[in-house]
Amino acid sequence: MNRIPRTDIDVFPLHLGGNTFGWTSDREASFAVLDAFVAAGGNFIDTADLYSIWAEGNEGGVSERIIGEWTAARGNRDQVVIATKVGGLPTRPGLSAENVDAALNESLERLRTDHVDLYYAHYDDENVSIEDQARVFHDLVKSGRVRHFALSNHSPERTREWFEVATREGLTLPVAIQPQYNLIHRKDYEQGYAPIAREYDVAVLPYFALASGMLTGKYRTAADLEGKARKGMAEGLLTDDALKVVDTLVEIAKTHSTEPATVALAWLLAKGVTAPIASASRVEQLPALIAAPSLELTEAEVASLDAASTPFA
Repeated sequence: MNRIPRTDIDVFPLHLGGNTFGWTSDREASFAVLDAFVAAGGNFIDTADLYSIWAEGNEGGVSERIIGEWTAARGNRDQVVIATKVGGLPTRPGLSAENVDAALNESLERLRTDHVDLYYAHYDDENVSIEDQARVFHDLVKSGRVRHFALSNHSPERTREWFEVATREGLTLPVAIQPQYNLIHRKDYEQGYAPIAREYDVAVLPYFALASGMLTGKYRTAADLEGKARKGMAEGLLTDDALKVVDTLVEIAKTHSTEPATVALAWLLAKGVTAPIASASRVEQLPALIAAPSLELTEAEVASLDAASTPFA
């Protein structure tokens, strides 16, 4: 388990993404994935109020609703750590105090709980000053409905400003950031967010840890994406440089008799990430994810992956 700094929350070093729930996983399949994840030792579940609005007929809130129904059915709310987000749902846009308060109450209702363990500002709202945003989230923690909060998709500059303002004003600090970070998306995190994470001692919980499936090794040609739900997300990633990274992942995976996805996640953990986020539409996809915290890459293997992914750094 990894401790989220400045909290009493210990999390399994693999953060299960809930973006597939109500999209590529129906209610039954979602329950099965959640059951298998917990049975394997997992306890950290990520969702958002907008998941998965990109799916046909989905107006958002579906993932939260499924998770809430699952915890109610299993009676295990106190055994899992739930993170959700605000600011991206078209019917609840922005980070004004009024909108965030209403959005949180709606998320709590869908999740069938009286509190969220980790609540994210999903997207920045430049119509609301960072100081005002910091006060909004400080007040949520004081209300008891949010145990801790975090930031996702604020620029490095606005992220740093939040920490500076909150420190100066004596407000509650974010305990985590959720940047995009993986072997084919390194520069933004390593040059922009990593120094902030180190300076303010926050958990790093990156999304797109497997680059929309590219780092699983499943997609080697455009034909491999045909008919796939993630085609729109992954097809722009299918470059020569990315395929060189995949080739390296495949070779290292063979050495360990494991999957490329496991190696890609283990690389993130070797870089000091607290718990990368990865999702599974089916139970069969989980073992490769769950195995990552147990895989210790050698220094040479990490260096090899670093070298292969240099064009993205």
